[in-house]
Amino acid sequence: MLDLNDIAIFARVVEAGSFTGAARQLGLPKTSVSRRIAGLEREVGVRLLHRTTRSLRPTDAGRVYYEQSSVALRSIEEANQQLAAARAEPSGTIRISAPVGFAEFFLAEAVFAFLASYASTRVELLLTDDKLNLVEAGIDVAFRTGALTDSTLVARKLGPSHKVLCASPAYLAERGMPERPTDLSDHDCIIAGQQLAGAQWVLEGPNGTETVAVSGRISANTMEIAGRGALEGFGIAQLPASAAAPAIADGRLRRVLPDYATAVGGVYAVYPSSRHLSPTVRTFVDLAAERLSRAQVEANCAVDKLVPAAE
Repeated sequence: MLDLNDIAIFARVVEAGSFTGAARQLGLPKTSVSRRIAGLEREVGVRLLHRTTRSLRPTDAGRVYYEQSSVALRSIEEANQQLAAARAEPSGTIRISAPVGFAEFFLAEAVFAFLASYASTRVELLLTDDKLNLVEAGIDVAFRTGALTDSTLVARKLGPSHKVLCASPAYLAERGMPERPTDLSDHDCIIAGQQLAGAQWVLEGPNGTETVAVSGRISANTMEIAGRGALEGFGIAQLPASAAAPAIADGRLRRVLPDYATAVGGVYAVYPSSRHLSPTVRTFVDLAAERLSRAQVEANCAVDKLVPAAE
């Protein structure tokens, strides 16, 4: 039976160009290296090396055997390195990019939990709603929502992305809970990314797609401000579910019209395809994915408890 150690020794001999050089690199006696190569040749049934007093070079069969076996050996070595890295405690600095509102409502908590769990890690958090060039910006991982269009990125979908209607308990206590989309016309709505005049929300619900005209006292072009306005009781906001989930789960916000939402794609962790995903980054993404999934489940449970079914 072939011994992988013999194949590794053969590859080292070819690379070193001599038994002596290979023996020195491997920390073995030269006679042991020579004996292992001879045993390998007997096992495969062909001569792998031309030996003279002055030189050593692979035969044609030996060259092909080296080229093919060295690929397998490198794969085994990389697998061993990855296993060793996976067992190691996450450490070092990771650079993370995310939309401002997503970080404000959700990602910041994941970052703090990660730092608390792994004392040797550091995080550089770059918040922007712009789509950065991750390679030029030196970003290890970015979080994006909606539909992905950049085919040069490797993406891991963490969950669905849709917008939900939310308001503070104080606002709903004063103004009442809408029971159908048309009721929104009687409420203050916080308009994100539009002017106040002529604003419309497109909702998907039990009756299909419904478009409703909305108005309110404030509009803003960032989800962060829209979410803050909802928390402060200034009206009903349409927020990404992944961002609003923690606030819904702990009662700071309540779902409005829970049977209605606006589909906008998914929540993704993305990184450059040319960059190997380090164990530290992978650990953080796993943590963020787990917390996002848990927050969404908790938010759904909170909806069942806090929002009465429409009569």
